[in-house]
Amino acid sequence: MQAQMCPDDVAWEQAEGISDNWLLQFLEVDILRPIADFVLKHNGGDATEFAILKKGSYNISLRLKYDEKDDTVIRFLQPGAVFFPEEKVVNEIAVMRFLLDQTSIPIPFILHSGTKEESPLKLSPFIIIDYIEHETKMYQALNTPGCPEEERGVLDPNIDQDRLEMLYGQLASILLQLSMPSLPRIGSLSQIDDFTWKVTRRPLSMNMNELVRLGGVPRSKLPNSTFDTTSSFFEALADLNIEHLVHQRNDAIESRDDCRRKFIARQLFRKLAKDKRLTNPSFEKGPFKIWCDDLRPANVLLKDMKIVGVVDWEFTYAAPIEFSYAPPWWLLIEKPEFWPQGIEDWTRVFDYRLKAFLKGMRACEDTAIQQGRLKEDQRLSGPMQQSWESGDFWVIYAVLHS
Repeated sequence: MQAQMCPDDVAWEQAEGISDNWLLQFLEVDILRPIADFVLKHNGGDATEFAILKKGSYNISLRLKYDEKDDTVIRFLQPGAVFFPEEKVVNEIAVMRFLLDQTSIPIPFILHSGTKEESPLKLSPFIIIDYIEHETKMYQALNTPGCPEEERGVLDPNIDQDRLEMLYGQLASILLQLSMPSLPRIGSLSQIDDFTWKVTRRPLSMNMNELVRLGGVPRSKLPNSTFDTTSSFFEALADLNIEHLVHQRNDAIESRDDCRRKFIARQLFRKLAKDKRLTNPSFEKGPFKIWCDDLRPANVLLKDMKIVGVVDWEFTYAAPIEFSYAPPWWLLIEKPEFWPQGIEDWTRVFDYRLKAFLKGMRACEDTAIQQGRLKEDQRLSGPMQQSWESGDFWVIYAVLHS
C-alpha cells in the first residue's frame, strides 16, 4: 500500500519534456547575446561575462558579470514547471518589495521585471535583480558531507552542536521577521503605492501549481479569491485534495481498497475543516502572516557562515498564523515521507534537533524584545513548541503538502 499519493508520471514526463526542450536554447550564443544586450540596456555598464548561473525547479538564472560594479542576474520562468507564470512573477515582485520595506531580511534588489511579451525574445516573464556575492548556501552547510549532488540531502548527523545552533539561530531570525507584519486577509500582495500593500489576489501556492502540473487538477478548480477566515481557506484546500483524487489519471491508486482509503481520508479531512476542527478559533480572522512555500536552506546564501541573502520568494502569500506557528520541516533538510529510516525515526531526530532551533529562536526573540522590535506575545518559540507537542504540526504539514 502506498504511503502517499504519487504524482502522475505521464504528466511529469510531459512537463519535464517541455521544460528541458525550452532550456536547451540557452546553450546557443544567438539566444544568450540578445538576452545580455537586454540586461545591459536596463542596467548599463561594461560587462565581462554572461553565462547560466543555475537552473532551479521553476526558473533559470543567468548572471552578467562586471569588473567595476555589482553583478546582475536575470531570471526566467520555465514553461512546463510553472503553470501560472505571469501571476507568479507579479506576486513575487510585490512581496519582495514588501519585505525590503518591512524587514531587514537581505533580499536581492529588483532592477527590472516584465511579462513574457516584454522579455527578450519573448522567452517568459522575467525578473532582473542584483547578484548577491556568497560562498555557499545553508543547504551545503547543513547537509551530510560527501552527499552526492544528485541525491536527496539529509542533515549531517555528526554536525557540531555549536555550529548547528549558530546556523539555526540565523534561520530563526528570518522566520521571526516574516512573522512580524500582520495582514487582514489570506492571499497574495499587490503594491498600491511606494509605501502601501494590500492583499488583493488569491494565495497562489506551490501546492496549487503542483496539483495542476502533476496531479491533473483543472485550473478552474483552484481557489480564485482571497479569504477572510482561516477555516474557509482550509476548507478550500481540503476540497482541492478531493479534486486531486478525482482528476489524476495515472498512479493515483494501486487497488480498490487503496482508492477507498484515500477517498475516506480526504472526506474526513474535509469534514474536520468544515467543522472548524483543524483551526484555532482565536485566529479565525487573523492575524495573517507572510508565508513562503519555497523558503528552505537551499535558498539561503552564506558568506563567512553568515546569511547574506535569501532568494526565490515565489509562492509567497499572507497565510494563517498556524503556518508560522508550525516549526519548519526543513530543519532536517529532508521531508518526513522521504526519510531513509522512516517517518518514526524522522520524528525522533526532528524532536531532538528542534530543541537547538528553538534555543536560537528564543535568543532572537530576546534581542528583538530588548530592542523594542517585538512584543512578548509575538514570540514564535512557544507556539512552535506547542504545535509540535500537540500534533498541530502534522495538520499544517498535511494542509501544505497534498
